[in-house]
Amino acid sequence: MEPGPPRAPERSTTEPLTSVVPADPSRLGWLDALRGIAALVVVFDHSSYSYLPEFRRELVHEVSTSRYGIMVFFLVSGYIIPASLERRGSVRAFWIGRVFRIYPLWAVVVTALLVAGLLGLAKIRTGQNAATTALAHVTLLQELLGTPNLLMVLWTLSYEMAFYLLVVGLFTVRLHRRSAAVAVVLAVVAAASAGILLPASALSGVVGTGALVALVSIAVVAAICCSCAGSPALRVVGGVLGGVLALALVATNGTVTVWEGVVILAVMFLGTAVYRADSGQTPWWHATCATAVVVACAVGSAWWSGDDARFTRQSWIAAFLLALATFGVGLATRRLRTPRLLLGLGAISYSVYLVHPVLLAVSDGTVGRGPRDDVVVEVAFYVVLLPLCVLTYRYVERPGRAWGRHLAHRGPAVRQGPGPPVVRTADRDGQRCALVKDRAAEEPVT
Repeated sequence: MEPGPPRAPERSTTEPLTSVVPADPSRLGWLDALRGIAALVVVFDHSSYSYLPEFRRELVHEVSTSRYGIMVFFLVSGYIIPASLERRGSVRAFWIGRVFRIYPLWAVVVTALLVAGLLGLAKIRTGQNAATTALAHVTLLQELLGTPNLLMVLWTLSYEMAFYLLVVGLFTVRLHRRSAAVAVVLAVVAAASAGILLPASALSGVVGTGALVALVSIAVVAAICCSCAGSPALRVVGGVLGGVLALALVATNGTVTVWEGVVILAVMFLGTAVYRADSGQTPWWHATCATAVVVACAVGSAWWSGDDARFTRQSWIAAFLLALATFGVGLATRRLRTPRLLLGLGAISYSVYLVHPVLLAVSDGTVGRGPRDDVVVEVAFYVVLLPLCVLTYRYVERPGRAWGRHLAHRGPAVRQGPGPPVVRTADRDGQRCALVKDRAAEEPVT
């Protein structure tokens, strides 16, 4: 019988938020802090619809709090995700890690929403064939396939998946260190698409159809499987196929304008460019120049193309610049000690991000939205949400990640790309595990 992943010490289910902080927080604690802050801002943006409607109406014209939080998330993902792949040195281990990082909590949250809908406690978005919707969600590409999101926050996971496919594609063809150049090219493409006012969807006749969803799903699964193969040629084919699919979907989906979708990818690769400069792989002027181009093109795109000039030209741009400034402050203070409370918020940020829409859906479906601001109810929502997220982190996220590490370490000792050499050794239980000859090659907490 195969031994399972190591079990963490049992803790009380009423443990405080700071107790979810690892005993030895990594030097990337500043990224955890940014994730925690971004998650709280996104929760505020969504909960204010129900509990602070008047305040939100005034605020949204000044700065889009949802776009602010999401852009911070994308910058953090851009910094961490390629590092995770390259430090593992294995596309197979990377995809296993991503699956067990994302899907366990995703499955629990989606199931909870469906149960709440069946019990009449929440309204579920419909409008398409159930099988098509389910398949699109399982691939995490529902936003890019024109399928309604079951939860309002799931659209960002589609762009995360597109980024993963692009990162793996660049890794397999050994262009992964050109992050600054990729960010610049994407930013210029975004500006060009905004300047010539491309339509929102170049596949308007088939976006959201079952045929397209099935075809793309098969192609994505094939690309991932090929990129994990032992054959170098097959890995390249899989990586290139996945990268091309990601770019095509971002450029042709019918839910987000082309320029903003491409800007999102540019922002994520900008985060990667900062990581490379910070780790000494490239000069800082590469990241600095990429930042200048991405900012200029993103702001220019928003200014040229907005249908609602006040929102796009003011609210979106303000949120975008504020997100970059927040990331810059975090980067500048990265060597300072991060407060444990922020580390704890960062640890449960994924739970906060996915769980809060379910609570809001139940609240709206039972109590309804208030006509006026109610700060007490807004605060009470956080009081309920945060302890619940500690539980989902403790009993869903953390065990899932442990299983992911366990399965990744059981694979063959083959490095699928450039990086530190991998050495095989046996642990005291007789299991085979990969040890990297560099302490920095350990996977960051993501």
